[in-house]
Amino acid sequence: MQLPQSKIDFYQTNGFVQIDNLLTPAELDELSGAIDEVMLDSTAEVALQTDKAGGNYYKVLNQRVNTWRDHGVMAKFSLNEKIARAAMELSGASGIRLFHDHALWKMPGDSKPTPWHQDFPYWPMHEPGALSAWIPMHDVDEDNGCMMFVPGTQNKGKLTGIDLVNPQDIFAFEENKDINRNTAVKVPLKKGQMTFHNGLTFHYAHANKSSQPRRVLALIFFPDGTRFNGKPHVITDGKGLVADQPFKGGLFPLIVKR
Repeated sequence: MQLPQSKIDFYQTNGFVQIDNLLTPAELDELSGAIDEVMLDSTAEVALQTDKAGGNYYKVLNQRVNTWRDHGVMAKFSLNEKIARAAMELSGASGIRLFHDHALWKMPGDSKPTPWHQDFPYWPMHEPGALSAWIPMHDVDEDNGCMMFVPGTQNKGKLTGIDLVNPQDIFAFEENKDINRNTAVKVPLKKGQMTFHNGLTFHYAHANKSSQPRRVLALIFFPDGTRFNGKPHVITDGKGLVADQPFKGGLFPLIVKR
């Protein structure tokens, strides 16, 4: 597979891009069923879930991570070469590893928006370049939680992480005073469409005003050779990683390389 150069150029310039029909309708139906299973499975050993007991965070996101370690169908898609190769082509990396998968339900009812933030400050990595594939199981728009991105903000560098429950205003940071939030681009998607975004790109998701969960699989990839920075993280704690050394091994698999 090779993405059109126009898509790669758009991603490199803007820090996000929409890609259509990377997965077939049958694949999406299979993935959708698997996500429903893992989100409702209370016996998974590796996965982490927030639920109503999580209080206000549940209103932002209900989630499981590393579902690929518990569920064979999730592994089929979290380690999917088509998706990983697209990530490699967009990022320009020589190889792509999976950091973790992220099954996301934005719940209906008293849902809250996911505030403007960068992803990279939460990831224990030295080098930037990591990116996320964001794959909805159904149509998404501003009524049920589609994403928005501010083009070019991947060039701002790593900022302080935002509290997703009691968020700071990322646009009020001194280094961001030159950014016009009105340049944000809303990206509604039809089933079969997905986005990729750089871990440094400012992004946001609307609240879910519908009657059903907004169901998404996010896959976090990083370039092969990226070094662990030694900071605590639920994905890396206790996994024997050495600070300042590259991520390696089967828990952070190298899916594709040039």
